Amino acid sequence: MYGVCGCCGALRPRYKRLVDNIFPEDPEDGLVKTNMEKLTFYALSAPEKLDRIGAYLSERLIRDVGRHRYGYVCIAMEALDQLLMACHCQSINLFVESFLKMVAKLLESEKPNLQILGTNSFVKFANIEEDTPSYHRSYDFFVSRFSEMCHSSHDDLEIKTKIRMSGIKGLQGVVRKTVNDELQANIWDPQHMDKIVPSLLFNLQHVEEAESRSPSPLQAPEKEKENPAELAERCLRELLGRAAFGNIKNAIKPVLIHLDNHSLWEPKVFAIRCFKIIMYSIQPQHSHLVIQQLLSHLDANSRSAATVRAGIVEVLSEAAVIAATGSVGPTVLEMFNTLLRQLRLSIDYALTGSYDGAISLGTKIIKEHEERMFQEAVIKTIGSFASTLPTYQRSEVILFIMSKVPLPSLHHPMETGRTGENRNRLTQIMLLKSLLQVSIGFQCNNMMSALPSNFLDRLLSTALMDDAEIRLFVLEILISFIDRHGNRHKFSSISTLSDISVLKLKVDKCSRQDTVFMKKHSQQLYRHIYLSCKEETNIQKHYEALYGLLALISIELANEEVVVDLIRLVLAVQDLAQANEENLPVYNRCALYALGAAYLNLISQLTTVPAFCQHIHEVIETRKKEAPYMLPEDVFVERPRLSQNLDGVATEFLFRQSKISEVLGGSGYNSDRLCLPYIPQLTDEDRLSKRKSIGETISLQVEVESRNSPEKEERVPAEEITYETLKKAIVDSVAVEEQERERRRQVVEKFQKAPFEEIAAHCGARASLLQSKLNQIFEITIRPPPSPSGTITAAYGQPQNHSIPVYEMKFPDLCVY
Repeated sequence: MYGVCGCCGALRPRYKRLVDNIFPEDPEDGLVKTNMEKLTFYALSAPEKLDRIGAYLSERLIRDVGRHRYGYVCIAMEALDQLLMACHCQSINLFVESFLKMVAKLLESEKPNLQILGTNSFVKFANIEEDTPSYHRSYDFFVSRFSEMCHSSHDDLEIKTKIRMSGIKGLQGVVRKTVNDELQANIWDPQHMDKIVPSLLFNLQHVEEAESRSPSPLQAPEKEKENPAELAERCLRELLGRAAFGNIKNAIKPVLIHLDNHSLWEPKVFAIRCFKIIMYSIQPQHSHLVIQQLLSHLDANSRSAATVRAGIVEVLSEAAVIAATGSVGPTVLEMFNTLLRQLRLSIDYALTGSYDGAISLGTKIIKEHEERMFQEAVIKTIGSFASTLPTYQRSEVILFIMSKVPLPSLHHPMETGRTGENRNRLTQIMLLKSLLQVSIGFQCNNMMSALPSNFLDRLLSTALMDDAEIRLFVLEILISFIDRHGNRHKFSSISTLSDISVLKLKVDKCSRQDTVFMKKHSQQLYRHIYLSCKEETNIQKHYEALYGLLALISIELANEEVVVDLIRLVLAVQDLAQANEENLPVYNRCALYALGAAYLNLISQLTTVPAFCQHIHEVIETRKKEAPYMLPEDVFVERPRLSQNLDGVATEFLFRQSKISEVLGGSGYNSDRLCLPYIPQLTDEDRLSKRKSIGETISLQVEVESRNSPEKEERVPAEEITYETLKKAIVDSVAVEEQERERRRQVVEKFQKAPFEEIAAHCGARASLLQSKLNQIFEITIRPPPSPSGTITAAYGQPQNHSIPVYEMKFPDLCVY
């Protein structure tokens, strides 16, 4: 029966007759439009026939492909496209299966035109929103085939470009069709992403090849539209823009593998471009996921070549800056921790010369200059990322980096031996460099939060190290923190300007928070500045940094008390150069004289006290005429002009403390304090077991004694610590606590139950006792300090009685804390 129907056209099913009628006798005439309208109307009127229409069209198309009748193939695909666009009924799923079968047949063909035809039809289908879901449709073949087309290597450049463009469009269609349909196969699975993403990157990578052609001006717009690189970039942006939180990892991992396999980290231009596309395409709240992927990849490549690691770090720098504008999330300290760990590993690699810690056969030798390049890249990345962070996060990063610096004076393990010392030194330098990068541009109104005590103590302890480079980094870090108005570059060179208004300094009144900070930490800062001036290994950069630090403290943190202390400090530096107790070289002494002249010239014009300015100006003019080697213009130059003999410097060449105290005292400054010479406070960091004067032994005589006061060192033998000693100390402490508790109970009970007259009499007796104790203290304070020999010679040469040595004095109970 079916054979008879096949021979007699009138007995064939109507849908077949309608399908046959759309094909003309000559394929060049194209689709018969009137018959196509009839077929479309029939399909809409009888949707249950749609799947049979699709199957019959598929059968004809496969037959025409086999017979190389490509004109009829194009007509069949055009008819399918029109039916797809017109029909959205529930039966369309079966029709789609036939359609996809025909598209797959075209894509399997070796003819580029058929591949492009099938891709165009698939793209049209991908743009259709279906009304009914599909539970069993698979796009695995299309992902594989389109990815293969993206890597086309056809001999004809134009045909190759068209095939690659079709492959990219096909992948774009697959993504659009499946990415938001939960019933479809998950396009974000690694098996699909490992094909889609590298195919897009491959075309993005060959942008130079597309740009190497030079089309004519008339053809240029058309050629630009046919550029596979631009289309691949748009497709990649669309893919990443649709990625949900859980899919970011699967989308980024193929990018990293592609860059590894094609060695694209070393030029790093393409890698940076890829991740800029990624960071600007994904949702801002997903940025930290990309950062985490890069950090993990950096750890995985910790034994790769330094150039590869440097490329990853550069990419990380660019990505982190973009991510910081959105949401970085909890990865801030994780990122810095990873970078600092890589910095330590790089130092180890540079010292040992290999990745395994020992050189053996087959070991890859490391080039030191490449490791240095990687270290600089890490430091730059730390600084660029930190510059985008808010103040509170930046403060946390600063404390975090400082906690990693190995310091011998604290509870940090310091490696011994020559290799260990080199590792410690390099680690300190690299971490301080990183800290300097983070501190540049740091803006914080409250210096107490910018320089907390634990951070400042650790930072200043590094200023006492013998290494000149480390000390210079510490000074520059302090300058970066204190400079809040961008004045630091105005003090990059030391000079004695006659009018500092040309500097256009930005000066604000010292805030209450700054005053509290200086009350707490000023002596600590002064002490380290003074000790830094005494170092023999100082060079011009150190003195420039010291001048900048003094100047910025005067501008940013100074009130009247701070100005007085800074002047005393600089005069002490002048005395240091004059006395030369440290046996400093001639250059260092001249530099200290010049440093004092430059700073006093600056502070005199900032205070605007005419008499003070006149005295400073007179001394500077005298030096210009007779002692130019004591001014910065002759000292801080490429070829310093120094004096061979600095002993016995004339008084007119020096800034006199008495004169400055007199002129500033008349303007309201504390003249009594100005008269006191500055003496640095000694701490445990100096590892000294003595005090410099009696004034430092008695707390009530701070800075009263002059520098010529006698010193006496009393060595106390160390007590041997045994088990019995410890046991006794524990028992005694418990007994003391019980006695103290009982005494407090009695005092409280007395004040609760005793009559008022008794309490008043008791307090009066305590007041008289307090007055007698104060009188004794004042007598001790006024009395001259004991001489080491035990005798004091009076003004007229008569010997006085022996005075009691300091260590035998009986201090009143009031002074015992």
